[in-house]
Amino acid sequence: MITILLIYTAVGAIAGILAGLLGIGGGIVVVPMLLYCFTGQGVSHEVIMHLALGTSMASIMFTAISSFIAHHRHGAVHWDIVRQIVLGILIGTFLGSCIAARLSTGFLSGFFVVFLYYVAIQLILNRTPRPSRHLPGKLGMFGAGNIIGAVSSFVGIGGGALSVPFMVWCNIPMHHAIGTSAAIGFPIAVAGTIGYVYTGLFTADLPRYSVGYVYLPGLAGIVCASVLTAPLGVRFAHTLPVKRLKQVFAVLLAIMGTRMLLGLL
Repeated sequence: MITILLIYTAVGAIAGILAGLLGIGGGIVVVPMLLYCFTGQGVSHEVIMHLALGTSMASIMFTAISSFIAHHRHGAVHWDIVRQIVLGILIGTFLGSCIAARLSTGFLSGFFVVFLYYVAIQLILNRTPRPSRHLPGKLGMFGAGNIIGAVSSFVGIGGGALSVPFMVWCNIPMHHAIGTSAAIGFPIAVAGTIGYVYTGLFTADLPRYSVGYVYLPGLAGIVCASVLTAPLGVRFAHTLPVKRLKQVFAVLLAIMGTRMLLGLL
């Protein structure tokens, strides 16, 4: 059990750095590592993916706060964008988490693998948007929030893997897109956590100390470390070359996706 708790803490440390560095909430790393831990604990296959997604969402609430506060100190959070997109985010994430809780572990795992490859390809391509492109109006931002929230709830992330490319595509500077994405990750995590707790309350085969699809010991270990390391990630984000970081992270995602795919097959 001590080994498992140490792994949770290590996962949280990595998640915090990635949250601050790339504005992604850390869920892309947290979910596969939670699956590894839960498998070692003998968690039922029927609920293992749902528990990983719900616990990941809950951890992002704390990581996002630490991350966006640090980014705000650097003047890198566009609060006007957060206000425009937050309603769509809340609705999309809550509904998405309720739907995800009713899908099979196999489907969710396959969806997560496809998502990992998609994000890796986008990071490697590093496409430059047209100079004339800008953020859409209120309806467009609401729709974007719905999509970002729904997909985020399906894969247990803070939305940065979608919101950062979306904002960069609309010509928001990279560092500002990362900072704003960290702030957007908080309402995603709140709505997603509520959804996963609500839908998992009366589910059988969950391990002890679970509240719905949120495993409290895992959450505690991740949060304790991630809150401390998120500001470190922010510091890196504002000093290191972003292009090289994106390429390294893309390779990491491709490796994770391949490992999960082999496990499914």
